[in-house]
Amino acid sequence: MVEYRIAIVNSSSFGRRFPDQMERLQKIGTVERITVDGMMRGKELAERLRGYNLIISSVTPFFDREFFENKDELLIISRHGIGYNNIDLEAAREHNTTVSIVPPLVERDAVAENAVANLMAVMRMTVPAVKAASENRWKDRASFVGNGITGKTVGVIGCGNIGSRVAEILKHGFNTRLLVTDPNLDLEWAREHGAEQVDLETLVSEADIISLNCTLNETSFHILNQQMFEKMKPGVYITNTARGDLIDEEAACKAIENGIIKGMAVDVMHEEPASNTHPYFRYDNVLVTPHTSAYTIECLQGMGEKCVEDLEKIIVGQKPECTVEK
Repeated sequence: MVEYRIAIVNSSSFGRRFPDQMERLQKIGTVERITVDGMMRGKELAERLRGYNLIISSVTPFFDREFFENKDELLIISRHGIGYNNIDLEAAREHNTTVSIVPPLVERDAVAENAVANLMAVMRMTVPAVKAASENRWKDRASFVGNGITGKTVGVIGCGNIGSRVAEILKHGFNTRLLVTDPNLDLEWAREHGAEQVDLETLVSEADIISLNCTLNETSFHILNQQMFEKMKPGVYITNTARGDLIDEEAACKAIENGIIKGMAVDVMHEEPASNTHPYFRYDNVLVTPHTSAYTIECLQGMGEKCVEDLEKIIVGQKPECTVEK
C-alpha cells in the first residue's frame, strides 16, 4: 500500500480558515506545512522535500530541472494559485509529475478588485491620510490631495482572465478611455467594452494609469523598463498584481524620483517575501502589499477546494482538472 506524505509548501493561507480541507488531506496521508526560502531551488529543495510525494505549493519556491532530477517520487504539484512560472513543466513531465493550477475564474474577481483597490488607495493618498488621523493630525488634511480616476486614460497590459476584469471595472465604473496591449486580445470582448487595441509604446505614452496583468515570460520580463518609463508622461500611476519581474525595479525607482511615476501600488515583488529595506519602502507614494490579491474568503475557499480535489483524484489514478503541460 502506498504511503502518501503531503507537503504544503510556502502557503500561509491554505486551509487556515477551512479546517475541513485539512481534514480531507489527513484522510489521504500525513500532512505537514513546510516553509523554505522563497528562492530555494534545485538539489537543496529536493532534499528538503524528500519523502513527500504530494505537494501543494505557493508561488515559491522554484521547482526547476535540478529539483526534479534529484527528487524522489513526486506524483503532483498542485499550485495554490493560477500561476506556474516557478515550475519547470518539461522537467515535471519527464519525471511523471502532474502539475495543476486553480481555474482562472476562481481568482478573477478577487485579484482584479485588489488591483483597483490598491490603485485607488495610492491615488487618493489613503494610507498617509489614515496615519495622520490616527496621530490626531487633522490639521494636515489639506496635504492629502490626490487624483481621481474618472475620465482618465487607462492602459491595461495583458487583458486575459484578470486583466479583462480590471479593464471592465475601470472602464464602466469610472468612464475611462481604455487602451489594451495583448497579442491574444479577444476582439469581440474589446468591441463590447470599447477597448482600443494599441501597441505597448502607444499605451505607455498615452495612459494616465497603467495596470499590469500579463503573465511572466521571456517577452514580458521587465516589460516596464527604463526605455518604457522614459516614454511615459509625467504623473502616471501604476498598479501591479501580476508578477514583480514585469517591472524593472531599479528603473522604477528612478522614474519615481524623476516624477514620471506619481504613485505605484504593487502586490508582487522580484523577491518574496520582500525585506522592508527594499527601496520601494523609501517612497510615500508607493504602496506595497504582501501578495494578498487573492485573499478573499470566497477566493481562498475555492482555491483550497481545488487543491484538495487534485490530490484526491491523483491517488486514485484520475487526472485533475486544469493540469498544465509543456
